[in-house]
This record gives sequence, C-alpha cells and structure tokens, in this order.
Amino acid sequence: MISFNLETKLRHLLNTWWPAVNTPGCHVTLVQGLTAASWRIDLDDQIVLVRTQTVEKSVLGISRKREARLLRRSGKGLGPQVLAQSNHWIIVEWLIGQCATNKGLNALNQCGALAEMVAGLHRSPLSGYRLNLQKQLASYWYQLDKRRLTPAWLGYQQHFLRTTPPTPLKIAPLHMDIHPGNLVISTTGLRLIDWEYATDGDVALDIAVLFRNNDWTSDQQDCFLQHYTQHGYPAASQLHAQVQHWLPWVDYLMLMWFEARWHQSKQAEFLHLGKFLRQRFC
Repeated sequence: MISFNLETKLRHLLNTWWPAVNTPGCHVTLVQGLTAASWRIDLDDQIVLVRTQTVEKSVLGISRKREARLLRRSGKGLGPQVLAQSNHWIIVEWLIGQCATNKGLNALNQCGALAEMVAGLHRSPLSGYRLNLQKQLASYWYQLDKRRLTPAWLGYQQHFLRTTPPTPLKIAPLHMDIHPGNLVISTTGLRLIDWEYATDGDVALDIAVLFRNNDWTSDQQDCFLQHYTQHGYPAASQLHAQVQHWLPWVDYLMLMWFEARWHQSKQAEFLHLGKFLRQRFC
C-alpha cells in the first residue's frame, strides 16, 4: 500500500500523459527493491513503471536523468522504453515476462546468451555520463554511521581515493547491476531492467560487478569470458586480468553501498549482506 498523498501525486503526474489514470480501471502497486520503491501503474491497455528521484537516491549515485539518457541512447531494444520524464520522475514501460532464477542465469551463462547480451550493451552508443568511482566512494563515506568506522576502514578509504583506478580497456555503457532479478525473459528475448546505476565506464568493471553480484565461481567466470570475447572485447587474457584488477574496487564499493543503505534505512538486511566485506575491510 502507498499513502493517499503519494498516490494523489502519482495520479496527477500520470494524468498529464494518460487521462485514463483517473478511471476505476487504474491500479497503483508498490514495487519494492533494495534501493527503494517504484510504482507499477496498471491502466486499461498498458502497464507502466514510475521511478522517483529523492535525496536518498541522489547520494547513492542515482540520477533519473542519467537513467533515462542511458535507456534512450544505449538501451534500445534491451531495456524498457522511456515513456515520459519530468525533473523528479521517469515513466517506463513494464516489460512483460519472467525474471530469471539463479539456475536460469547459470543456463544463460553456459549457452552464451548472457555474454552476448552484455557484449551488445557494450557496443551501444555512449550516454555521455562517465562514472567517477572515487567521487562516488567519497560521497558514500559521508552517508555512513560514523560509530561503525574503524582505523582500518579509514585506511582503505584513503587507499582507494589516492590510488588511480585501472586504465580502461574500452569505455562503453555499463548496466552495473546484472543479476537474476534484473533479467527478464520475454517473448522478444532477454531484456534488462533497473538501469538506475547504469553509466559509461570500463567494460571490465561491468563484468567484475556481474561476477560479484552473483557470487560466481572461477569456472562460471571463465565460461562467461570465453563467450564474451566472441562478441565483445577479443583479448581474453587481457580482459581476465583487467577484471581481476577491478574486483577489489567492486568489493569495496559494495561494502560502502550496503553500509550507506543501512544508515539510510536501518534495515538489518544490509548489514547481513555486507557482513563478510566488513570483516575483510574493517
């Protein structure tokens, strides 16, 4: 359920584009994710998703303006279509299909379909929004619960802010959050949803995030890279080494995200997800 005031605002926003939003056939449903909520709007002849911009999302590095740009320029045929946009919202189509499972993701990896899709994204036009990872780490630092900081953690923060990130192999559009819940198997093929962290950056960084998001074994990683080099960056040994260079950065970024989200929400789930990373870095 959502509050009366929020539902009223949603209906007012949607009425600009769909007068049918005020009919009895329109239903508003909360769609909860790890970052925050979006809203599914069921109209008589269409289903859309409304995604908001808030202060909390901004400090996590989320920009609906950037997300819409990535979807329009880099995600054509792969992500949902952007139907409307304002200063604080974007409205996208609801992709019809089934989200993948862990078993299904492994099958997509084994057959090469996942690598082909990711390589296709990495061949798309750039959005113009280049990732500044160190700026994001610095922003996360100010969102942490200072009572949880340790000298070791401060040392790692200084290390990552002072160390030059790996020199990119290839700059391309990145999704940065590929996992079964963001993969939709539709009648038109494999599609990607939830582009709120998408940006331009090194292709090996996107792959490193994919590996960590899904806790893949070395065999699963090797399988992906073998397929990926047939469609994307062709130098397998160089790509493998670059992914390894990025993995510590990804691990630290994930720790910072979990801790920032916990401080925002006070949901113990985020402390649980970041437990082993905290033991490593703190």
